[in-house]
Amino acid sequence: MDVTTYDDIYSGFPPPCPDSLQYLNSTVLVLVYIIVFFLSLLGNTVVIFVVFFMKNQRASTDIYLMHLAIADLLFSFTLPFWAAYLHAGYWMFGTVMCKLVSGVQEATFYCCVFLLACISIDRYLAIVKATQFLFRQRHLEGAVCAVVWMCAILLSLPIMVHHEAFVPESMENIYICHENLTADTIEEWRLGLRILHHTLGFFLPLGVMIFCYSFTMWTLCHSHNSQKQKAMRIILCIVLAFVICWLPKNISELLDTLMRGSWITETCKLRDSLDVALHVTEAMAFTHCAINPILYAFIGKKFRNQLLMSLFKKGLLRRETLTKYRVESVYSSASSRQMSVML
Repeated sequence: MDVTTYDDIYSGFPPPCPDSLQYLNSTVLVLVYIIVFFLSLLGNTVVIFVVFFMKNQRASTDIYLMHLAIADLLFSFTLPFWAAYLHAGYWMFGTVMCKLVSGVQEATFYCCVFLLACISIDRYLAIVKATQFLFRQRHLEGAVCAVVWMCAILLSLPIMVHHEAFVPESMENIYICHENLTADTIEEWRLGLRILHHTLGFFLPLGVMIFCYSFTMWTLCHSHNSQKQKAMRIILCIVLAFVICWLPKNISELLDTLMRGSWITETCKLRDSLDVALHVTEAMAFTHCAINPILYAFIGKKFRNQLLMSLFKKGLLRRETLTKYRVESVYSSASSRQMSVML
């Protein structure tokens, strides 16, 4: 893979220093994208299958989890295109696919982050405020999810409109998939998108999650429910996974934005380090779509029981296996039902 070509693909500008990504192994990143794609495909499909067949047993958070799985699944479908783009060093799918893939990735990114915030609010209301009537209104969750998807699609429209496959002036017969903007507006455009990403795509949802889960954990610490310790561990895993996957990418992009805006002095060493960091942290962030099913579903007793029961009803599981691996239900009381998604 030509190093200069891929740097141009990412930034849209010729690199200020030669050989800026010579030590970056693109094959490793391609393998990461493919592995994440298959893990996300399997995990999120199972989550959708299980929640869909819950029917009347679905809690409010289960609805959000299903939409989150759908968004993660759609997000993962874009990864093979970026893997092929990274491996070949040029975009070979045309302008229509460039707009579609870029738009889908942007929309599902915002959708996933917004749904994570909605789940934290849902758990806060269920455990801290114990707002029972909110969870009995099935149309409320549907309306919230519809608003989330609508906002995500609207936020992705600028990316979809301005992205296209074209050959930059500094390159010959090498198509890239990027914003095709004039030199006078591209920096302002990039700065605006970065601020939007940092604010709506990370810091604001993270603030909502920290606020809601802090009070939720405080309430669980002072409760007498025997499942509180496990619920607290899952809450910590949720927040930590979000921070670990997305914080490095946001820091790298923030530094890159500051450097391009001349707030930080650009040097060859810093440019090279940031070029590598941008690619590596982006791969880390993409793994979040495969981690979500594990955190929100596979470590929960309710989900495992429902998965086993669904397989049994479909004739894919024997009764002996169901009896052996099914965990005794602990959700008979109203208070435990409030935390049933988390456990």
